Amino acid sequence: MSKRDELVEKYAADIKDKFGQTPDMDLLYKVAVGLGPAIYNLDASKVSGSDDKELETVKNNFLIKKLGLPDNGDLLGAINSVIDTYGRSDKNKHRAVIYYMLTKHFGKESVYN
Repeated sequence: MSKRDELVEKYAADIKDKFGQTPDMDLLYKVAVGLGPAIYNLDASKVSGSDDKELETVKNNFLIKKLGLPDNGDLLGAINSVIDTYGRSDKNKHRAVIYYMLTKHFGKESVYN
C-alpha cells in the first residue's frame, strides 16, 4: 500500500468517526491527489480551526478558486460548521477531510471529474 493510500484510509476513518458518514472513496482519493505533496507535509496537511488567516486561505484558495463559489457571507460559516463537527479542539484536522466535506456540502463533486 502506498503512502497516499494509507493517508486516504486515515482520512476515510476520520469521516466515518467524526462525521458519521461513509465516504465516497473515489472523491476522497481525488481530493487527496488534488492537494498534491501538501498531504505529506505535517503542517500543510492540517488546518488550524483557530487561525483566522488559515480559514481565509481555505475560503479563497479552495472554495473560491478551486470550487468556483461566489464570495458571499456563507463560505466562512460552512468552513466553521465543518470544523465544529470535526472537533475544534482536535489538533489533527486533516486538510483533505475538510476539503472533502466542503466539496460535499456545496455539491461540487463535479469539480473532481
